[in-house]
Amino acid sequence: MEKAAVSSRSRKLSYKNMRKIHGIIFVLPWVIGFLVFFITPLMNTIMYSFHKVGVADSGGMALEYVGLDNYISLFKEKVSSTSVQFLRIFTDENITIFINTPVIVVFSLFCAILVNAKYKGQGIARVVFFLPIVLGLKVVTDLTMVTTGGDITDAAVSNSLDNEGLLEFLVSYTFLPTRVSIFVYDLANNIFSLISQTGVQTLIFLAGLQSINKSLYEVARIEGANSYEVFWKITLPLLSNVTLFALVYTFVDMFLKSSISNEIYYFAFNRNDIGTGSALSVVYLVNVLIDLLVLMFIMNKVVKLTYDAR
Repeated sequence: MEKAAVSSRSRKLSYKNMRKIHGIIFVLPWVIGFLVFFITPLMNTIMYSFHKVGVADSGGMALEYVGLDNYISLFKEKVSSTSVQFLRIFTDENITIFINTPVIVVFSLFCAILVNAKYKGQGIARVVFFLPIVLGLKVVTDLTMVTTGGDITDAAVSNSLDNEGLLEFLVSYTFLPTRVSIFVYDLANNIFSLISQTGVQTLIFLAGLQSINKSLYEVARIEGANSYEVFWKITLPLLSNVTLFALVYTFVDMFLKSSISNEIYYFAFNRNDIGTGSALSVVYLVNVLIDLLVLMFIMNKVVKLTYDAR
């Protein structure tokens, strides 16, 4: 009996060790890539942010230590390529991203549920839905311009919906606050842009939906649960990890596409002010990390409340 117990423990221990080894092997390519390709540029960027970078008489870089001057001047003296202060740019970008990220994720979940529904011609519908997203809206627009003419395409893309009376309807005939009405109106105006940003997230949610055990839905139906209860008690809680991944992906993707990335390139290469560009890069990186921590903290609280409600 003792030998059987010892062998059982060793098997459990070896299984845990194998799981750890598999995890290490899984992340090892990323770790190697980070150490080889990213750690040196990152350290150099941090170093340049504390220096005034110029050209030495004998060639190469000449570094003059200036301490925190690059960071101080970035928010006190420097302005962007559009003559806007960087404090205003960071504030606007953070507000925009924190507002748009949940909208994109919720819309992606909605699209995944629609695509995952069972109906005839499901495969064709998925191809039609995902093709513009995979190829990119710009490619589809260019192809349409070649086949139908530029005027029709420009009108279709720039004015996707005839929503001139939408804002008036929302303000006059709904109980929504004015700011919420304006927000809904802006979403309707930018529906093509919203769809173009939901492709990867929709695929993530679709994979998550298809991984849920179908027997859970069958048991819920037998117990008399309706579609609303099934969604909130089964689907959404089991998609919590997938939702967190989609939120982080959307968050980082929007930051990469923000105007701050263009400003970093503008200062470092167009104005040849590598010190200020490096300082802006470091501030940008710290801002992204802090926002991600806040986002994950909020998401963990939401997931905990969801599981407690079950």
